[in-house]
Order: sequence, then C-alpha cells, then structure tokens
Amino acid sequence: MEDKNYWNILITPKDKVLSLDWREIWRYRDMFLLFVMRSFRTAYKQTILGPLWFIITPVLSVIVYVAVFGGIANIPTDGVPPALFYLLGISVWGYFASCLNSTSNSFVSNADIFGKVYFPRIIMPLVAVTTNMLSFFIQMLIFTAFYIYYFYTGAPIQMHWQIVLFPVYILLLAFMAVGFGMMISSITTKYRDVQIIFGKIVSLWVYITPVIYPMSMVTNPKLHLAMQLNPVTPVMEAIKYSVLGQGQFSWLWLAYSVLMTFIMMLFGLMMFNKVQKSFMDTV
Repeated sequence: MEDKNYWNILITPKDKVLSLDWREIWRYRDMFLLFVMRSFRTAYKQTILGPLWFIITPVLSVIVYVAVFGGIANIPTDGVPPALFYLLGISVWGYFASCLNSTSNSFVSNADIFGKVYFPRIIMPLVAVTTNMLSFFIQMLIFTAFYIYYFYTGAPIQMHWQIVLFPVYILLLAFMAVGFGMMISSITTKYRDVQIIFGKIVSLWVYITPVIYPMSMVTNPKLHLAMQLNPVTPVMEAIKYSVLGQGQFSWLWLAYSVLMTFIMMLFGLMMFNKVQKSFMDTV
C-alpha cells in the first residue's frame, strides 16, 4: 500500500539557460514575502530613528545638493525649483542604484541561505526590486508633498500626459538593474575583484546620467550622444519631462532603452541560470 505521507522530490539543475518557471516562483511566494519583510525591517535595525531614515536620507541629500551644486557650482535646473529637481533625480537614481547593487550581490550575500534550503534563486533579485520599491514609494510621498507646495506657490512646473507612464519608467529601470545586476552577480561568484570594481563604476555612473544637472547643459554634440547611449539617460529624461515639464524627451531614445533592457535581461538570465547550477562550489 502506498504511503500518502511519503514525499520524494528530486531537485535537478535546469537544462535551459533561459528557463524561468513562474509557477515555481508563485509556489514560493510566502518565502518571497518573508525575504521582503526581512530586508525591509533589517535595513535600519538597531537604529534610534528606524524607518525615519528613509525620509531623512533623501532630505539631507537634497539640502547638500542645493547648497553645493546650486549655490556654489551654480548648476542650473532649467527653471525648476532646485529642491524638486534634485529630490526627483536622487529618488529615481537611488532606486536604480539600490536595485543594481542588491542584485549584483545576490549569490555572494545569500550563499549561506542557498546552501541550506532550496527555492528559486531568481527570487532574490525580485526581493531586491520589491524592497527598494517600498523605500522609493516613501520618497515619492515626500516628493509629492514638495510638488504640491511649489505648484500652489506658482513655480514653473507642469505635468505632461506621459505621467501615466511613470510606473512603466520605474519598472524599466528595475528590469535594467536586475538584468545588469544578474550578470555581475554571476561573474562575482568566481572573481570577487569585479564586485569592488563594479561598486566604483556605479559611483561614477551617476555623473554620466542627468541626475544633478539638466541635459540642456551638455552642448557638445559628441558628449551629448555619448550620454544618450547610457540607457538610463533616456528614462531619466522621460521622467523629468513627464513630472516637471523639463527634459529632452524622445520616443526613439526611449525605445533604445527598452531594447537595452531586454538585452540585459536576456543575458543576465542566461548567465544567472548557468552559474546557479554550480556556484556553491566556487562562491
């Protein structure tokens, strides 16, 4: 007689490097939620101010940016109130960079968990995106309060109909970060030097992205083209244009960003699935 309480589950590596089993991910949704809550709660665990740091950090950054880049360097913001300009740029870039850094450490930072229990490894990059999304949502609430204040005081800001695409822009940045981050995470399982170098690259990346300055400042045609080839730039400009009415919006360059995101996700998933078969032997 067959014992109905007997379970025999065989876990084998996936043969296809492009396989992505959404049904399996859905079966592990409870673990996904637990990881999200763990990441969010431990972000500022054992701190006095706790979750208030999600508010304090961007506000302090805006004050410094306004004082340094606006007051000392006299970098223009194309008529937009500097506080709004910098807060939007800091929040959007911060979300992209946080997703990128978290995803790029997926294998190394979770090696202990991966070695003890099975679950779809792709869950960890998704956890990074979701956790950082919660922080980004809080920062957007602060931005909305600033926006309402400046709007009613007559500041030269204007929303465009593309504001309805704002969630799409953010998801585009998230997928871009996940794809690129998975590629880096796959490489760092063998070569830890890449992780150090990549951290420096992300720190410099912000300066070739129109976060703290408008694209109108870049008048050199070759430099302007080089910055547009940065896939984050068209998305950042689209967000500024739709929210503030300032920015060099282009459907063509936005399509380029979508294409680059697809390529990053494709190669990131291929490398991630290939490495996860044996990464415990090298991490």
